[in-house]
Amino acid sequence: MTHFKTKTPNNFDLPRRINRLGELAYNLWWTWQPQAQRLFSRIDNELWERLAHNPILFLREMGRSSMNEAAQKSDYLANYDQVFAEFDAYMAKKGTWCDKNHPDFCKNQIAYFSMEFGLHETLPIYSGGLGVLAGDHLKEASDLGLPLMGIGLLYAEGYFSQRISETGWQDALNNPLDFDALPLIPIFNEEGEPFTVSVEFPDRRVSARLWEVRVGRTPLYLMDSDVPENAPEDRQLTSRLYWSDINFRIAQEVLLGVGGVRVMRALGHNPSVWHMNEGHAAFQILERARELVAEGKTFAEAIEETRVNNVFTTHTPVPAGNDEFPLWMIDKYLAAYWTELGLSRDEFVSLARNQQPWGETFSMGVLALRHSDGRNGVSELHGRVARKMWNFLWEDRKPEDVPIGYVTNGVHASTWLARRLGVLYQKYLGADWLERLDDPRLWDQIDQVPDTALWEVRMHLKRKMVFYMMERTRRRWMKGGFHPVQAIASGALLDPYVLTIGFARRFATYKRANLILSDLDRVLGLLNEPNQPLQIIFAGKAHPADEPGKELIQEVYRAVKKAETGGRLVFLEDYDMNVARYLVQGVDVWLNTPRRPNEASGTSGMKAAMNGALNFSVLDGWWREAYNGHNGWAIGDDVAPDTESQDENDIKSLYATLENEIIPLYYERNAEGIPVQWIKMMKNNLRTITPQFSMRRMVKEYVENLYIPAVK
Repeated sequence: MTHFKTKTPNNFDLPRRINRLGELAYNLWWTWQPQAQRLFSRIDNELWERLAHNPILFLREMGRSSMNEAAQKSDYLANYDQVFAEFDAYMAKKGTWCDKNHPDFCKNQIAYFSMEFGLHETLPIYSGGLGVLAGDHLKEASDLGLPLMGIGLLYAEGYFSQRISETGWQDALNNPLDFDALPLIPIFNEEGEPFTVSVEFPDRRVSARLWEVRVGRTPLYLMDSDVPENAPEDRQLTSRLYWSDINFRIAQEVLLGVGGVRVMRALGHNPSVWHMNEGHAAFQILERARELVAEGKTFAEAIEETRVNNVFTTHTPVPAGNDEFPLWMIDKYLAAYWTELGLSRDEFVSLARNQQPWGETFSMGVLALRHSDGRNGVSELHGRVARKMWNFLWEDRKPEDVPIGYVTNGVHASTWLARRLGVLYQKYLGADWLERLDDPRLWDQIDQVPDTALWEVRMHLKRKMVFYMMERTRRRWMKGGFHPVQAIASGALLDPYVLTIGFARRFATYKRANLILSDLDRVLGLLNEPNQPLQIIFAGKAHPADEPGKELIQEVYRAVKKAETGGRLVFLEDYDMNVARYLVQGVDVWLNTPRRPNEASGTSGMKAAMNGALNFSVLDGWWREAYNGHNGWAIGDDVAPDTESQDENDIKSLYATLENEIIPLYYERNAEGIPVQWIKMMKNNLRTITPQFSMRRMVKEYVENLYIPAVK
C-alpha cells in the first residue's frame, strides 16, 4: 500500500467567524442542502447567480467588506451556525440506515465505476442521464451511510457547451476547466508529489493523476492523464467525455477499468462489491483476474472468484448502444493482457466475442454480462428487453429465464425538489418526511396539504422559472452576437400563467423531439387559443458526432423561430443541471415521446413528478410502471406492429389527449381560481410516484438485491 494524503485548498480571505465557508465549498453536501446554498446567496445573490453557483469562485471574488458585513449580522450567523451544526452531525453520524439495517454488510466497501458523474453544473463531467443517475447514486449512498466510493475520469474540457446559431445549428464549444475553481482536492504521495497510477499498453505506459471530490460522506476519485510524463496524445486522453475517435475511446475505457482497480489498490482499499454503471468500466474484470493469476491461480479460478463480486448495470436497450471494438484494436491496446492471464489470443477474445454483420468484435457488454453474477436493467420493461437482447449468451434458456433482473431508476429528492415544496412537506407530512421519503404510507397524507397552499407554491415555481429564462436571455443579449429572433426563441415572451409543457433531454432521433410538432398548424392553434393558450419549452444537446440529432434540433428550432408562435415555442440552449432544475420544478406537464421500447428508464420525468408536474409520456421505461390512469397521461398504445404505425398512433393520441383532456383540465377553475381537478391528479401523482421512484428506494434495492448477495 502506498501512503497518501489529501490537502483541501484554502486560499480564501475570510473573517474568522465564518471561515468554515471555505471548507463547505469543497464538500458537495451543500448542493443538496438549500440552507447551505443560502449561506452564499444571502451575501450577494447577483454574484452567486453570475458565477453559476460556484462557491469557490464566489469566495474568491467576494469583497472582504461584504464578508465582514455578513459576519456581523446576527440572523446570518444564526443560519451559519445551524448549517454547520447539521453538517458536522451529518458527517459524524452513526446509526445510519445501513448501520441499522445491515450492520455486517456496512463493514465492506463498494467500488462504483462510471464514465460520467453529474453532481452539479459547476463540475461538467457528465453528458446526460447516465451521469446524473451516477451522481444521485453517490449522494444517496452518503445519506444512507453506505461504504461506497466512486471511480471515474476528470475531463479537462468537461462536456461541451452548446450554442444554437440563428439557423438552428448546434455549435459545440469546448471550454478548458480551471481545476483551481472546482471542488477538486489533490491527492499527494508521502513525498508530497501528485499521486499517480499507471496502465500499460503494448508500446507505452500511461499515467494518471488522482483527485478527490467529496460528496457528503462519499469519496469520488477521478483520474487525470494530463501529466508531464505522458506523451502529448496521452495527455489529451481525459480532455473530453466520449471521444468520437475510437482510439481515444478504448484507451479511456482501459484507464477507467484497469486504472480504476489500481486506484483502489494504491489507496489501500479492498472493495467487496465492484459495480459497473454501464459497460465502459468492464476492463476492471480483467485487471482483477490478472491480480489473482499473478498470485498463482489459474485464469478459470481467478475469473470465478471475481465474478461473484461484480455487479453490472446495463442502460442500453439496443445492441448498437453498447461499446464494441474491432479485434485489431484489442491487439493494439491489450496484446500483453492475454499472456499475463495465461490465455491465448483466441481465448482472450472469446471472453467478449460478439458477431456483427461486418465481423467479430470485442463487446464490453458481453464481457460484463458473462463475468458478473449481479446483472440488472433499469426498469421492469428494460429488464425484459435486456433478457431478450442478450438471450444468445444463454442459448439453453428461454428469454424469461435469462439471469438479468432489474432495479428501476430513481432520483435524489434533496437535489431535485424545490425548497418551497420541501418546506410545505415538512409542515404537513412531518419533520422526518425526508427520512421516510420511500414509505408509501407517508404519501397517503398528501391530501392534508391544502389545495391553495400547493397551488401557490406551484405558481411561485413557475414564475421563478420564467423569470430565470428572461434574465438568462438578457445576459446572453448583453454578450452580443445574438439576433432578436434568438432572444424570443430563448423565452423572452413566456407567460407564467399559461399552461406550460417541458421537453428536455438528449436529442437522439429515437426520442422524437419533433413528434408534437408533426402538425405545426394544429400546434400553432393551440399556442394561440384564446383564454386557453399553450407554451412548449424544448432543451437538450445532441452528441457532437450525431448529425441526425443536430438536424433534429435544427428542425425544432425552425418551428420555434416562426413569428406565428408568438414566443410560446421556446428552445433553451446549453441544457445543464441548473436549467434542468428550473424546468422540472416549473413546468406543468413533462412530455416524453421515445419510440418504445428504446427508453431504458428515464429519470427527468421522475424529477418533474416529485415537484408536482404531471407526466405525459409514451408507456416506455419507468412510466410504464408508474402510470395508473389517474396520475398523468399516456401517449399511444402499449405496443405497435411497426415503427411507422407507432409514430402515426402516437401522433393521434398525443393531439387528442392534449386537446380533449390536458388543456381543458388545466383551465377548469373554481370560484377562487384554483384548478381543483388538476390538483387532485397532481396529488395522485405525488402519492404514487415520489416514494416509488426515489433514489432512496433505488439504492436500498441495490444493497439488498445485488450488493449483499455479492458479498455473501
